[in-house]
Amino acid sequence: MSNKKLVLNFKHPAVWAATWFGCGFMKPAPGTWGTLGALPFGLLILIYLGPTALLLGTILVTALGWWASDVFEKMSGEKDSSMIVIDEVAGMWLALFAAPLTPLGVAAAFILFRAFDILKPWPVSYFDKKLSGPLSVMGDDLVAGLYTILCLTGLYYAGLF
Repeated sequence: MSNKKLVLNFKHPAVWAATWFGCGFMKPAPGTWGTLGALPFGLLILIYLGPTALLLGTILVTALGWWASDVFEKMSGEKDSSMIVIDEVAGMWLALFAAPLTPLGVAAAFILFRAFDILKPWPVSYFDKKLSGPLSVMGDDLVAGLYTILCLTGLYYAGLF
């Protein structure tokens, strides 16, 4: 543990993007808060604009996250700081593609995504531990989102939704 005092420039847009408008500052479990902060936006995009808009939004938030996480890491001096939660936004929005638009479907997407993000089965763990920079920060959550899609699709075809 470093005794270095964390100094962030709160006027820099990368701080607010990386923390998803401050969700990353919430304790405990900032990743869970970031995922919760992603849900209303992702659901509104999906419901009112459709899956193509959600795909475009996911691509845009991934690009924004790539930039913001890189700037945040350089500013803070921390690798994949727990305050960076824009990666959870991208992963959760990706997971929503396969989520039935019911309370159970959205809850399942949330729980599965958080489980994959926390437990980090391979290759989620590969992105998290073996890579660095924005590829590590964003990559593990995108893979967790893909795992969630696979599970939700399996649950759908098993007749559980």
